[in-house]
Amino acid sequence: MHQMTDAEWRSFAMTGTRTGKLAVRRKDGRPHVTPVWFVLDGTDPDAPHGVAVVFTTGAEGVKGRALRRDPHFALCVDDQEPPYSFVLLECTAEISEDLGELLTWATELGGRYMGAEQARQFGERNAVPGELLVRGRIDKVTAAAALAA
Repeated sequence: MHQMTDAEWRSFAMTGTRTGKLAVRRKDGRPHVTPVWFVLDGTDPDAPHGVAVVFTTGAEGVKGRALRRDPHFALCVDDQEPPYSFVLLECTAEISEDLGELLTWATELGGRYMGAEQARQFGERNAVPGELLVRGRIDKVTAAAALAA
């Protein structure tokens, strides 16, 4: 096992169509974990770790309500094949309902997970009122590779 460098964990997290497992806290304190499509945004040089994690979610779903109440979340990305690796990002959410930003990022997400030919269609379907754009400021990274090596 070895601890991943910043470059390694960023590359690992963005490989292929790996989903993140998003953990938020329900109103009653119980945890809620669901898979999400995400991308890393490296355009803010002042961001801790040089990147932010970006995803969309419905405003009235469990994730949207939980993040409005408490902006802290964790996102785990893992490789389920030997020798097993993972990245755990502990984040603080900044939430936007700006439809222009939603279109940009939902299109980016669509491109990653559905392919370039469907990216715009996915973006337009998801950049609508009632959707939230979540930018997670990464507060802490835990990243380990080759756990079973």
